[in-house]
Amino acid sequence: MTGDKLKRGDKVCVIAPSRSLGIISQHVIELATTRLNEIGLEVCFSKNCHQMDEFHSSSIEARIDDLHTAFSDKTVKGILTAIGGHNSNQLLNKIDYSIIKSNPKILCGFSDITALSNAIYTKTELITYNGPHFSTLGMAQGLDYTIEYFKKCLMSENGYSITPSQYWSDDEWYINQDQRDFYPNTGYQVINTGQASGTIIGGNLCTFNLLQGSCFLPEPENAILFLEEDNLLELNTLSEFDRNLQSIIHLKSFYSVKGIVIGRFQTASQITLEQICKLIHSKPELNSIPVIYNLDFGHTTPQITFPIGGEAEIIATSTRCEIMIKKH
Repeated sequence: MTGDKLKRGDKVCVIAPSRSLGIISQHVIELATTRLNEIGLEVCFSKNCHQMDEFHSSSIEARIDDLHTAFSDKTVKGILTAIGGHNSNQLLNKIDYSIIKSNPKILCGFSDITALSNAIYTKTELITYNGPHFSTLGMAQGLDYTIEYFKKCLMSENGYSITPSQYWSDDEWYINQDQRDFYPNTGYQVINTGQASGTIIGGNLCTFNLLQGSCFLPEPENAILFLEEDNLLELNTLSEFDRNLQSIIHLKSFYSVKGIVIGRFQTASQITLEQICKLIHSKPELNSIPVIYNLDFGHTTPQITFPIGGEAEIIATSTRCEIMIKKH
């Protein structure tokens, strides 16, 4: 099940199911609003999205009210999350999923929103979207690729191929919009060859794993896993990725996973291609499926938008790498 695609003149509502919009500067909010206006979308803000407590969030009741209201409002055609954080999973057993199922529409965000988007897909079969937050769109530079794939996924019915960006960045752009560091993109890295098609699930790996043991985890049957890990907690990112991936491998239905696509790691992780290849090759359960690394999604810039619950096809050989979104 999908919500209607966005078109020029549609209204999108900004909600804050994780951290508050109140932590975002007015300048970034204005830039993000202008960016959405430029592609023809009207922006509105939920009643409670600026509320902020000592956890830089708001009460569960306030966040649930905004989520239900945004889905129920017939004038709202899409929902963008303000920013990520650490607590959107607090909402999952409080949501009235019948409201969402009766009012299917686009929901887009990433990072901590992984818990919310995968849970909604599991409970309602509504395709949700891993893509930029509203605040992400407040970047003054380096956003063209992000906007391109936002439009391909959320404003068009057509399937699309994912091709690598030319340049990427992993700086604190929200602190200084003028001092940005961009690096040439080396492109995709095929770790295991193969060809596969399946249903996309995943997002931020450690957040996705918060759903294990609950009724909110989408079973990885015939799935293409899109996975990334951040460095926000200053942990050993490689070790975190390793043990969280191993946890997914232990799921009963993992045997039917068709392929894995891994987003770019942040520079602070200092993970090398050799290390990630060694990690993947150490897991015999992955030997028979294609694994591709270094896609433009996760906590670096720019980023694609892709559908949770949509369908992808991947072809990975020693000379060819194609990733196609067939249904979104």
